[in-house]
Amino acid sequence: MEIRISVRELVEFIKRSGDIDNRSAGGGEDAMLEGARIHRMIQKRMGIDYTPEVPLAIEIPAPSYTIRIEGRADGVIRKEDGVTIDEIKTTRRDLSLMKEAVPVHLAQARCYAYMIANAEQLPIVGVRMTYCNADTLEIRYFEEELPFEKLAEWFEELVGEYRKWTDFESEWKGIRDDSLMQLPFPYRFRPGQKQLAGQVYRTIHDGKKIFIQAPTGVGKTLSTVYPSLKTMGEGVADKLFYLTAKTVTGTVARETFSILRKEGLKAKVLVLTAKEKICPLEKMQCDPVACPYAKGHFDRINDALYDMLTKEDNFERENILSYAEKHNVCPFEMSLDMSLFADAVICDYNYLFDPYVRLKRFFADRSGKPYLYLVDEAHNLVERARSMYSGELIKEDVLALKKEIRGKKTGLDGALDTLNKKMLALKRTDPGEKSEAEIAAVNDAASRLCTRMSTFLEKKEENPAREVVLDYYFMLRRYLDTLERFDENYLAYTGMREDSSFMLRLLCVDPSSLLDECMKTGVSSVLFSATFLPIQYYKSLLGGEKEDYEVYAETSFTKEQSALMIATDVTTKYTERGSGQYYRIASYIKDVCGLKSGNYMVFFPSYSFMHEVADVYEESFFEAGKQILQIQESAMDEQAREAFLEAFKEKRDKDTTLIAFCVLGGIFSEGIDLKGEHLIGAIVVGTGLPQISAEGELLKRYFDRRGEEGFDYAYRFPGMNKVLQAAGRVIRTADDRGVVLLLDHRFSQASYRRLFPREWKEYSFVNGENVIDTTREFWNKRKGITHVIDEMEDEK
Repeated sequence: MEIRISVRELVEFIKRSGDIDNRSAGGGEDAMLEGARIHRMIQKRMGIDYTPEVPLAIEIPAPSYTIRIEGRADGVIRKEDGVTIDEIKTTRRDLSLMKEAVPVHLAQARCYAYMIANAEQLPIVGVRMTYCNADTLEIRYFEEELPFEKLAEWFEELVGEYRKWTDFESEWKGIRDDSLMQLPFPYRFRPGQKQLAGQVYRTIHDGKKIFIQAPTGVGKTLSTVYPSLKTMGEGVADKLFYLTAKTVTGTVARETFSILRKEGLKAKVLVLTAKEKICPLEKMQCDPVACPYAKGHFDRINDALYDMLTKEDNFERENILSYAEKHNVCPFEMSLDMSLFADAVICDYNYLFDPYVRLKRFFADRSGKPYLYLVDEAHNLVERARSMYSGELIKEDVLALKKEIRGKKTGLDGALDTLNKKMLALKRTDPGEKSEAEIAAVNDAASRLCTRMSTFLEKKEENPAREVVLDYYFMLRRYLDTLERFDENYLAYTGMREDSSFMLRLLCVDPSSLLDECMKTGVSSVLFSATFLPIQYYKSLLGGEKEDYEVYAETSFTKEQSALMIATDVTTKYTERGSGQYYRIASYIKDVCGLKSGNYMVFFPSYSFMHEVADVYEESFFEAGKQILQIQESAMDEQAREAFLEAFKEKRDKDTTLIAFCVLGGIFSEGIDLKGEHLIGAIVVGTGLPQISAEGELLKRYFDRRGEEGFDYAYRFPGMNKVLQAAGRVIRTADDRGVVLLLDHRFSQASYRRLFPREWKEYSFVNGENVIDTTREFWNKRKGITHVIDEMEDEK
């Protein structure tokens, strides 16, 4: 067995010490690891004695395994008087304030020095740390020479500290892999499930991506996790990342691992919780002055990790909090470190894809590692990725910061004035798309301000403006980092926001190349969703390549379980909205929900539209005592959301009907699981088209220029996905029965029907005159049903 670790990972794990401290903007790991471009620039300036990017490795035998330590030295300098290792780090620190090399960086250089000295039998070797300021390009060196004997002693001590971790890892992986090889599938395969699992298995072995349209009921979580674990047992991969957009899908993944544990699975599973949800302090402040867990955290963390690693297999929130409290360390940072030892990590998309949140301990190196990526509800990733890779400047924020720091001796007033003036000049031009030349003056001013802020923050002096400056610095840094990525996949535009503030936005229109780059850090990616249509649209924007696979999984549900109806006499077009349409929609709700008592959800295109119809319904059709009407509020905290959903599970009189008015694309139209009688019908009002906006029109024109159907990409496809998600709330298990009514005549058009999933092959066109008969016919076909109210028979 071979255990591989990079030099950087080794020294950052063993040699770290001291406090967590986010008060410095320029000295953190993120800043020090930036700047591949600057690395290349420095390397090119060196003479013929300098060899850049030299790969080095060493193998250290242990009784039952081998440790392979590898890396790439930034440079090796060979002169007549000896050999020197050059390690380059990019920073935004004021270099004049640096008194010595950062210990972890120096340890990395010393490892390379030992490796080359050992390989070439050098009696002495030089080490040079090269620091370059990313803004000013100023360079500062720290140098030392070490005899081989002293270097060897230091290296052997380093590896010796690491051995207790590798000894445990070797023993554990033997146990894990044995369990994976023998792991049975826990249930009888549903229709299409075995084929889907097989396709995932082959994709991983082929080292490709697969995009799966997985209808509800196919068992997509188990169908992707199980074959992934089997390939891990065969040595194809070593770690699984289950990436989700919402907590509820992460919960399903956790339950899946629990099911497999009952079948004999031995695996350490980590659930990453957001920092704000796991921080034990009332105010999240990550510095040694404000947080007792931050002070000395790195001096204690490895003991905490080893304690939990050797005693637990479930690395979940409550366990993490318990061990963090025991060892007085930050629970969030501890959870990130536990990912090093987890066999499976369940986490948000951000931890792989977001450049500011991603787990750099795994994904900083852009080479394929033995990782598997399972991306659940991947239709959400398009908009999430656009947000991750975009940045913006807001003129009013500049003025607000200037006012906040006035008289506080930050030295930033002049740079803020300049940026404000440049943004004011830009504001006076026509809003809309801008060329790089048109925004160059603003970008230059932003860069100069960032440099000044970095210098101010690096001093760590007590200043009442520090916190607001740090907050703005991170926002500004994000904008400038986005500027570095700006290419043909981006648009720059200006405009006024809803609060009347002026904005310059760098919009990532097509995130495919950036997502693909992230996924190439692993061996294979499995992206799946119940609403992945049209699949070529998603494949093109989510980093799919021509040779990657696409699969439409077979549903296990039958057509008899649901009735799909399309109303042909309703429109929700903005220009045709009015009291007549509101009344007609309310009438449809009354007709469909009045035939069979139970729970229904009605989804509207906006809050204002929802309230218009709600007012009409309450005035004209609401039956007090027989009906309960719930209306989604625009700002609901977690407690209010839970109470809203709990109403669907409450036991009520069998003749009582609950009707919930919700917003399409909102918190109740996706990710909720109301099985059986908890939900028997969904009415979707409108086609889900996003409102016409400046950004939407830019997206449309961008894709038109690329030869695509811009309207589809900007409006129709995202809108239809919301419709499919909302309608998908009804049938969740093989025992469910329910109705789906689409209220907009546009659903009858071919341009929309071609986006219907295969499960929607059969549908009925209805109008105000026949919708009752069509709905009644569906319910009467169901054997053994409870009595269906028949108003005509009652009248007789």
